[in-house]
Amino acid sequence: MEAAGSVNKLSFLSLSGNSMRLAYFFLGPAALLLLAGCGCVLSTSGGNLHTFVGCAVREFTFLAKKPGCRGLRITTDACWGRCETWEKPILEPPYIEAHHRVCTYNETKQVTVKLPNCAPGVDPFYTYPVAVRCDCGACSTATTECETI
Repeated sequence: MEAAGSVNKLSFLSLSGNSMRLAYFFLGPAALLLLAGCGCVLSTSGGNLHTFVGCAVREFTFLAKKPGCRGLRITTDACWGRCETWEKPILEPPYIEAHHRVCTYNETKQVTVKLPNCAPGVDPFYTYPVAVRCDCGACSTATTECETI
């Protein structure tokens, strides 16, 4: 786990407009928990999560842990959603015009908790981001793993 005071980076799923194919982003552990069914529900004004296109704050739970401390189950807010993306071929290099946006943080706040039963000499504090506002936008390495396959 990361040291206290550092920002945990989340990766996000970006789906292509009509074809709904997986864009070239890896899922991080927190996003994987989020998308794998953490038992949370996103309120999209009565909408269906399978057809929801956009980016919203969604509650989810993860296990915060670091070596020398017992884990602590934390419920927080993170960004979740699908953003419209597209690619089209062009005749000049680089031979493709692409518009890939991801669901990412627009505004966050940092929260620090104390992990239980830490060994002597181990810093018990764990800091993580809480989403305040989310938007579809360019991938920023400050908050998101923006790696490609």
